[in-house]
This record gives sequence, structure tokens and C-alpha cells, in this order.
Amino acid sequence: MAFNIKKIFSYDGDDDNLNGTEDEYYTTSEAEAIKEADKSGNKMILLEPRAFSESQQIADHLKNRNSVVVNLKRVTTDQAKRIIDFLSGVIYAIGGSMQKIGVGIYLCAPKNVNVQGKISDEAEKNAKNNTNDEELDW
Repeated sequence: MAFNIKKIFSYDGDDDNLNGTEDEYYTTSEAEAIKEADKSGNKMILLEPRAFSESQQIADHLKNRNSVVVNLKRVTTDQAKRIIDFLSGVIYAIGGSMQKIGVGIYLCAPKNVNVQGKISDEAEKNAKNNTNDEELDW
């Protein structure tokens, strides 16, 4: 019985055996991409709540493993604090993460999304350099 090592490592030029090619990835239609994202829960949702009652919608997106960017500029300071407190509890419960990415803008990510890096805020830099007890915008 002859063992032919050349046959094992030879390339026959047949790329059809690959499970999806790079070209297939980039040629999918927008509708197919949205459908695939719905299945896998890999959406980025942008929301601007106008009241605390919209917090549950944000929580539902997080529970469905979607990342949410929350812009709190359309709510009062008290409502913004309540929303952040509520979302902090949701994030803790699902094992996710929350990161401030701007004045009144937060990125909430579920456990399946790895967020790397940090965006520094000009107000934070000034606060570190300032010893006054000034009130900063959240």
C-alpha cells in the first residue's frame, strides 16, 4: 500500500469547498444583511428617549443582545439620572457594559459585545486639573 503525501497536500484549485468567501460577504444585499443581523442580534440601535418610560425599550434591545447608543439630551437632568440608574441595573443583570462617549451620550453593550478603548471628555480633563467645586454637565 503506497502512501502518497503529495496527494494530501496538493491543491486542486477547487475553492468551492470553502464555507463562504470574502466576496460573498461583501456582495450580500442590505436586506439580507439586516435579516442576518436580526437572527444573530448584532445591531447597533441609536435612541433619544424623551421620557423615562422609554427606558424599558432600551432594556429590551439590550436583552435581545443589541448594542444601544443613548442620547439623553432631550430629557431633563432628573429623568436622565433615572434612566442611567435603570440602565445600570439592566447592564449589571445581563453582564454588559456602559460607557460614556460624550456629554449625555452613553454606549450600552450586552455581554456578547466587546467594547475596546475609551473616549475622553474635555470636561473630565478640566475637572482633573481644576480644584474648584464646579458643577459639571453630566
